[in-house]
Amino acid sequence: MGVSVKCRCGRSYSLKDEFAGKVVRCPHCGAQVSVPAKAAVAARRQADPAFDRDVFLLHQKHLSINEKYVVWDEDGQPILFIERPSHLARGCLAAMASVAGALVVAGLLGGLAAAMPAEAARVGLGIAAAVAFIVTLVVLLVALQPKRHVTVTRDESRSESLLEILQDAKWQIPVATYTVRDPQGEVLARLRKNHLHNFLRKQWQCYGPDGSLLCVAKEDSMILSLLRRFLGPLFGVLRTNFIIVAGGDDKVIGEFNRKFTILDRYALDLKADAGRTLDRRIAVALGVMLDTGERR
Repeated sequence: MGVSVKCRCGRSYSLKDEFAGKVVRCPHCGAQVSVPAKAAVAARRQADPAFDRDVFLLHQKHLSINEKYVVWDEDGQPILFIERPSHLARGCLAAMASVAGALVVAGLLGGLAAAMPAEAARVGLGIAAAVAFIVTLVVLLVALQPKRHVTVTRDESRSESLLEILQDAKWQIPVATYTVRDPQGEVLARLRKNHLHNFLRKQWQCYGPDGSLLCVAKEDSMILSLLRRFLGPLFGVLRTNFIIVAGGDDKVIGEFNRKFTILDRYALDLKADAGRTLDRRIAVALGVMLDTGERR
């Protein structure tokens, strides 16, 4: 069937399948062109038309307990609805149950300490009771808190699912991972971030189902990243923006920028990825996590 690619000079080419996943040179201008892998080409043909574009405008809805986004196209037409539940009620119940469980464990050890005749034994068990309270509280909080999966649907009716981003584990320190799946349950990608690395420069890696690195999203510059750590957003002047680079050659294929507005609005721009080497469904999932996953 062949693989279609488009160079940034505007020329389009149809290449044989054997070139899929490789980097070739444009015979017209000599620039390097990344050829989509076979899996990416197949995914593009099968993906919903809502993802068949290079620009996605995310508008976060406020005055809502859950994190919600309406995604527009460049013409201002809504094309997707995204929600990440906060599970406020379940979280409160989990917190109360965790405190109760920790008090029971600490109370048992405290009662045992009070019954000990030796002063040293009472002190030792008293310290153990305090430590047990903290450990039990943390363990129960992690165990009882629900995971916060993200759903991407056609509209706010949520009647038609198009994509889901699953939180892989409740305890996500120091590494957080998420699995991106289509409605049929097929894994499209896995997203990963290291909280320790984020102290210097926020960064997310995106891997394919086979473990290959598809792309990396990172703050637009190290200097701006450090300024944000010390000065904060500075009334929106230093708002956090990301660039998306290809996994193989570190070429910039997209941007995720926060608009300078009162409300939270973002632009996911993938025009630089002319050959569409990155599945747009994966790009949308990555864009969502660059906001909600960073608590911006």
